[in-house]
Amino acid sequence: MGVGPKQRRNRKERVKLRDVANKVGVSAITVSRALRNPNKVSPELRQTILEAIEQMGYIPDLAARALASCNNGVVGVLLPALNQQLFSSVMLGIEERLRPTDLRIQYANTRYEPEEEVNSIRAFLAQKPAGLILIGVERYEEIELLANRAPCPIVHIVDLSQQPNSLAVGIRHRVAAESAVRFMLDRNYRRIALLGGRMDVRARQRQVGYEEVMREVGLFDPSLIINEPSATSVGLGCSLFERLFAQAPDIDGVLCHNDDLALGVLFECQRRGIRVPEEIGICGFNDLDFASSIHPGLTTVHVPRYEIGHRAADMLVNAMQDDEVAEGKIELGFTVMERGTTRGLAATSLSGEK
Repeated sequence: MGVGPKQRRNRKERVKLRDVANKVGVSAITVSRALRNPNKVSPELRQTILEAIEQMGYIPDLAARALASCNNGVVGVLLPALNQQLFSSVMLGIEERLRPTDLRIQYANTRYEPEEEVNSIRAFLAQKPAGLILIGVERYEEIELLANRAPCPIVHIVDLSQQPNSLAVGIRHRVAAESAVRFMLDRNYRRIALLGGRMDVRARQRQVGYEEVMREVGLFDPSLIINEPSATSVGLGCSLFERLFAQAPDIDGVLCHNDDLALGVLFECQRRGIRVPEEIGICGFNDLDFASSIHPGLTTVHVPRYEIGHRAADMLVNAMQDDEVAEGKIELGFTVMERGTTRGLAATSLSGEK
């Protein structure tokens, strides 16, 4: 049924910026300044304006803002998987750094698909965003032209073996994996396998690190690498270990691409009566929340995910304010956190901090 003239007349009109200004008794420019540059108005006046906005139900018109200024006040954040705990701490770091500003966040889930990365970036740029944060882009050659011509700053959260060479934050996953393997070798594990799921750029770099160290010490066996091209999970960890143990029952160590897989390996060992860490050592990656709470606690590579997100957002804010960025690339540290799934709890953890 169509909407008649009477219904259209009764529909509430959108509250505009000037309506808020009239209620407070200031200019529309002052209201805009209180929202976009709060340090340029007194705290008392800004509080009065915010109270009026809440009472009147004012919603900023981002399209109008984009026309009137250089951007719409939104930071676009691309990430490969919104539903993975791995990224939740990164997102929290971004959000907490941007919360004191008037910037707002819009997420796009690229599902590890390079074509979706390009489409999402195009969609964001069409809206004149204040800036973009790209997390874990797979193929920089496909977005390089878009990124280079973007009218807003773009910050990348990457494995630091990747492009770009500026406005980037991350760690070197190859180096982290090398440290994890050496850590297990130092605890007398020798037949160390590598289990992984979807092989994104970070996972590929970890495998390179694993292979380099195992070749270096003369213990490399390609049959001990098992990858499944699907999303990682605890269940996948169980099934990968089942396959591994069937073909190599003499293994005494397992390095997993992430903690979900490592937890599955631990469960499968417990189901089979394999003693951890006496018969098999297990090391994960990322240090998710459960790693320190399970029994035995999970040895894993701690990645400072919250700090990565916070530093990336801080870099973006500085770039938007035309402040000089002190570092083009910020390399953060990692730490091998030893817990109960490997031998030698009194040993000092290795660190990759810079």
